[in-house]
Amino acid sequence: MEQQDRQDRPRNHQDPGQDHEHDQHHDQHHDQQRRVVRVLVAAQILGGLGAGATLSLGALLAAETSGSSAWSGMAATMATLGAAAAAVPLAALAQRSGRRISLATGAVVACLGGLLAIAAASLAFFPLLLVALVLLGAGAATGLQARFAATDLATEATRGRSLSVVVWSTTIGAVLGPNLFEPGQAVAGVLGIPPLSGGFVFTAVAQAAAALVYASGLRPDPLLTALSRDAADRPVGLPVPARRRGLAILARNPAARFAVAAIAVGHAAMVSVMAMTPVHLHDHGAGLSVVGLTISLHVAGMYALSPVFGWIADRAGNVRGILLGQLLLLAALLTSWQGSASNAWVTVGLILLGLGWSACVVSASALLAGSVEVTERAPVQGSSDLIMNLAGALGGALAGPALVLLGYSGLGLAAAVLVAGVLAWTLTRLGGRATTPVPA
Repeated sequence: MEQQDRQDRPRNHQDPGQDHEHDQHHDQHHDQQRRVVRVLVAAQILGGLGAGATLSLGALLAAETSGSSAWSGMAATMATLGAAAAAVPLAALAQRSGRRISLATGAVVACLGGLLAIAAASLAFFPLLLVALVLLGAGAATGLQARFAATDLATEATRGRSLSVVVWSTTIGAVLGPNLFEPGQAVAGVLGIPPLSGGFVFTAVAQAAAALVYASGLRPDPLLTALSRDAADRPVGLPVPARRRGLAILARNPAARFAVAAIAVGHAAMVSVMAMTPVHLHDHGAGLSVVGLTISLHVAGMYALSPVFGWIADRAGNVRGILLGQLLLLAALLTSWQGSASNAWVTVGLILLGLGWSACVVSASALLAGSVEVTERAPVQGSSDLIMNLAGALGGALAGPALVLLGYSGLGLAAAVLVAGVLAWTLTRLGGRATTPVPA
């Protein structure tokens, strides 16, 4: 809507001074957006490093402190619930005080989670570790909201690419983080703490550094700048929209609802199949090296090509980008269904699963950012991340029973049915674009 207003507003080509002022303003806006993306990329690398260490060591530490491997799955569960719980408060803080304060606060909370995890390991106190994992989940919520911060000052033509570059930067930390086991043990020996807790030293330091990058680098604040520009461009007499909660905004905005549904279903399908793949491969005789390679290739699919999907979303449109993501997800799940007996086909399915997730999340997030007013972005984005994390937690929780009852192939088919529903919705939206106005 903002962009259309600017396009519809005639420029006075008879005033060279006005044109020069407009060009200066455009260059300043472009430079500020590039600086914001650079800051977000740097902070995401640090935050991803901390998150990677958490995911790789959390399950092991949970089994050690609880005394039973049956509790190892609680690491991912508590971290996911922590991310869901932090999503809306961090978004509300961003709306009040800007992205700088919100993202820095999330990173500080995750840093405290890392320190608590070290304390829990030293005390061998499992309940304290669960609290630490919830706080560490705030780091994941911060990473998700950082991708939206990249869209605050982006134009319609570059929104997908700006967002996707920030998503891509998570690759570095996600790849390095799980490899901190041995360096963590060395650090633990120096500090005199339990070996498995050494990796959380890297987590705490990385999140503290990310908080400093956010606090010092996001000046001026991108969201506050976008809000002030929106207020300045608003015609005289047109009131500022009343603040509403994210769920209330979704209830009134079909495009935003569609975007959130695409993100949530894609995330649930990805988590449910990805979480059960190591178990399935292990049960079929695959060695740890095969399992590790498969998961690494899946993670690479999730992040490494996200700039390509951002470019596709900007050039072909966000809805077509979502369509590509849904087709890739469906291909992945059908591959898992038909090829479950072959480790090679399972690996192919997981790579496609990562690619589909990436295309869907990048395109749908860009659509969500562009389908609401600037004043509504933070709350609706917080609700989107909440729904996304809850969908992932539900998918992960149901995946285990589904694997037992239906097998790996049945799990893939069940997830494919959900994705097919969103695919049909996507095709409906594409078919109706000729007669339906593009929202916001």
